[in-house]
Amino acid sequence: MKPKKWRTLIEVGFIVFLFYTNLLMGEFERSGQGLRKGIVWALSDIFTKSNLAIAAIGAVVGYALIELLRSKIPD
Repeated sequence: MKPKKWRTLIEVGFIVFLFYTNLLMGEFERSGQGLRKGIVWALSDIFTKSNLAIAAIGAVVGYALIELLRSKIPD
């Protein structure tokens, strides 16, 4: 795989990771249900099709914005 594709895959994956980490933190801090029901419940609650769609769209948009900024800022 070319280095550009690897970088794209890593950056999009990192954005998705941050999205899911934020959701998991919310289950324990904001709603508090994660504390009562446990980590397995919290993980099953955040890994849904709709959250995956939101994460994927957000990651692609975020990556596009990062690339736009990279092209505007000279090396």
